[in-house]
Amino acid sequence: MFEQLKEKPADKILALGQAYREDPRAQKIDLGVGVYKTPEGVTPVMRAVKAAEKQLWEVETTKAYTALAGDPAFADAMIGLVLGKAVTRDQVAAIATPGGTGAVRQAFDLIKMVNPGARVFVSDPTWPNHLSILAHMGIEVVMYRYFDPETVGVDFAGMMADLEGLRAGDVVLLHGCCHNPTGANLNLTEWRAVVELLNAKGALPMIDIAYQGFGDGLDEDAAAVRYVAANCPEVLIAASCSKNFGIYRERAGILMAVVQDRGLHKVTQGNLAYLNRQNYSFPPDHGTRLVSMVLGDDALRADWKAELEEVRLGMLRLREQLASELQRLSGSDRFGFIAQHRGMFSRLGATPEQVARMREDHAIYMIGDSRINIAGLNAATVPVLAKAMIETGV
Repeated sequence: MFEQLKEKPADKILALGQAYREDPRAQKIDLGVGVYKTPEGVTPVMRAVKAAEKQLWEVETTKAYTALAGDPAFADAMIGLVLGKAVTRDQVAAIATPGGTGAVRQAFDLIKMVNPGARVFVSDPTWPNHLSILAHMGIEVVMYRYFDPETVGVDFAGMMADLEGLRAGDVVLLHGCCHNPTGANLNLTEWRAVVELLNAKGALPMIDIAYQGFGDGLDEDAAAVRYVAANCPEVLIAASCSKNFGIYRERAGILMAVVQDRGLHKVTQGNLAYLNRQNYSFPPDHGTRLVSMVLGDDALRADWKAELEEVRLGMLRLREQLASELQRLSGSDRFGFIAQHRGMFSRLGATPEQVARMREDHAIYMIGDSRINIAGLNAATVPVLAKAMIETGV
């Protein structure tokens, strides 16, 4: 049977990371893989998470299963973090998932179960795994214009024109904040227009929010998600704890289904639990329990928020430094968008050939579309990147 297997294309980001590790040059820079790093190149365990782990070691008495949907305390804590008071708790069904990717996959499974003919509209560009999972599941994808390479911002007119093609029952996949890979976000006025159009078309919004707290702040980054949840009949929200809690390897995520009709809560919750059972049965608990402990303890929560703010402001400083250095070297303000974008990522506007030259000549590794992880830089390497960009004609 296995002789029928065919080689699958390598993940470009993971392949880039492997090439970086194999590069013998000492002064190399990794701007590819999307994990937060300190200026020393370390992805740290956050202080509050480490403290919660110590507490958990002391008090945990069993490793028995929790529930198909995961620990209810985790759902309560994350619903509060993401949705605030936009909706009431009895309007939200939720399941813990293995990371944000698990939440995305379970959302697509739910969509396919309730409407096998649904098309999923996806921003051009988007996180590559969105498209990979949809293709694997055989769900039809429709791309909508999102990023304008000329303005290095959102092509909102093009986006709205493409979404006019929605049919009732279709799904629109949106990034809650810190758009990956571009760093360019909709403003709240644009979000309101999108909601109005989706409601008029009878389409379902699905929001992937993986970087809450990395852009403009915890509440600010969740503002659009909360608006959508409060103003659409139904919403799917996939959230990740990997980045803002720094627990990448613990695989802690959540899928939320918001239903304005409270009468649909029970059946929705039951179907989400059913999907967990069919896929991996009981979700992982360690990471989600740490999140619950941090969010549920005033002192731990305050320390976590303080450290997350340090992370956010550090990335903003790197953005401002890079934009300023590029302005100094080029005599142009055409790179000002780098300081305006939010989150870990930005597209620099380099061609694949220029990206390849920066890798070959300067040992700077980035994705072929010139997406960079801002957190892969530090104050010393920003001038190196800026110089390489100018020398390669970006």
